[in-house]
Amino acid sequence: MSNLHLFAEGGYSFLEGGLPYSQGVIAAPGFELHRIRFTRPLPVAEGFAWIRQHLTQQQRPLTSLASCELRSPAAFTLQGFKNFNKGYVEVLTDWGLFRNKLNPVARSNLAPQFDPPDEPGFYAFTYSMPQTMEGPRDWVIAGSGEWPEDKPFPEGIIARGDQSPSGIATKARYVLDTMQARAQGLKADWSRLTAAQIYTVQEIAHLISPEFAPRGLLSAGLSWHICRPPIQELDFEMDVRSVQHERVVHV
Repeated sequence: MSNLHLFAEGGYSFLEGGLPYSQGVIAAPGFELHRIRFTRPLPVAEGFAWIRQHLTQQQRPLTSLASCELRSPAAFTLQGFKNFNKGYVEVLTDWGLFRNKLNPVARSNLAPQFDPPDEPGFYAFTYSMPQTMEGPRDWVIAGSGEWPEDKPFPEGIIARGDQSPSGIATKARYVLDTMQARAQGLKADWSRLTAAQIYTVQEIAHLISPEFAPRGLLSAGLSWHICRPPIQELDFEMDVRSVQHERVVHV
């Protein structure tokens, strides 16, 4: 199990991940999480500028940024993904988020099958705010595909190249296990799930009864995004959250 770190300057704790992102975040006592989704993806530089301005208006520090949801024109090669992450993490470093080789900000990054953006950009983001009333702790779990990141790529991909119904089920089962393990690591209340987002271009109807329903995903409603995971050869990704304050901004 990864270590859980308090990021006091951000108003949340995070489950340790790798260079590009943490495995998930949970609001610290006295704080709550707010999510904003854009009506279209904002290019990365424009998105960071919009977020900076919004946090300033909300009288929140840049370190309150807790999670980013990105969209890209197409799935990256592994090296292309690493190159993108370098520039992204440089901004987080400038904002005082990336410290001591630890990245507190959770993230997902998907490639839409239809109407993809011309360049990578922000689809949504989440930040912390002082809690307006006492309630359950909000949390966000970062996107994860069917590649255990401690395994070599691409050899370590679960059911690599198998897009059959049974192959997709095997991939989904691994990803669902990862989601629930991260929730446990965050000490998050899985029963308070408010959203479960699935990212795949493969058929998933056969997974509803045996995989999604027993995990308690249907009460919140599944959101199926016809997207590919961010790295070529991956087929199935998810992220989940429990966030009470969400809004959409037209841009």
